[in-house]
Amino acid sequence: MCLLTYYPPTITADLVALAYGATMNPHGHGYAVIAGRGVVVGHGMDAEPVIEEFTQVRARYPDGAALFHSRYATKGIRDIDNCHPFRLGGDPRTVLAHNGTLPKRVHPRAYDPRSDTRIAAEDYLPGQPFGSIDTYRGARGLASWLGSSKLVILTVDPTYRHQIYLFGEQAGTWDNGIWYSNTSYQSPAQRWPARWQYMCGHCWHLDPHRASRYCGACGWCFTCEIAFPDCACQPPRPAGTGARTQRRGRLVALTRRSSTTGQSQSSAPSC
Repeated sequence: MCLLTYYPPTITADLVALAYGATMNPHGHGYAVIAGRGVVVGHGMDAEPVIEEFTQVRARYPDGAALFHSRYATKGIRDIDNCHPFRLGGDPRTVLAHNGTLPKRVHPRAYDPRSDTRIAAEDYLPGQPFGSIDTYRGARGLASWLGSSKLVILTVDPTYRHQIYLFGEQAGTWDNGIWYSNTSYQSPAQRWPARWQYMCGHCWHLDPHRASRYCGACGWCFTCEIAFPDCACQPPRPAGTGARTQRRGRLVALTRRSSTTGQSQSSAPSC
């Protein structure tokens, strides 16, 4: 799946959306921010420190475009070297990040640990196989090759006409001035409104046949949103008031009631 996020200049990142996207796409994260004449890039396998670092860099360079990528691995091994964005042909002035599956031409062969996007960035696209993307023919050729995929290119190389190139924009979503390649940045309640009432807010387990207020997978309570046994919906029961003890208590009460009824009947005057 992956989630590719693009931030136009001056647009602040939505940290909640980044966190949701990182949870749904947990196989590595990375960012790029245009900072004057250079591009600041960062990568990491753990989302929290990468998001924090990106926030700091973005605050330092708010006037440049930026991107963030959370990976869901389909091709290549899961390591930091396969985290987007990648330098185009090794040039630090131009980076790209991608969401989707690229054509077989750039799929890794046996024993090649790289992802398809990394192979495209290192071996295929630097040769401009479709011509310059600043021309109609080159941009259309690249867009056709990408198919349903989405691609963001950030560059400070003066040989390019623009600093930002967004391919597959129509297949993504604009939300509060931020472009997302898909909806995995949304909360589960937004993505699955009809199923949210059956989805655990703690472990996201979906149980349409749930018979109680507790999640069958982790014990999370749908009412107070606290995991069992710390549920705050009802006061804790005293020790020794388990189901067996409660049944025993009811039997004793019935016995006493029967005994009392029998005694009252025997002591009643006969007619």
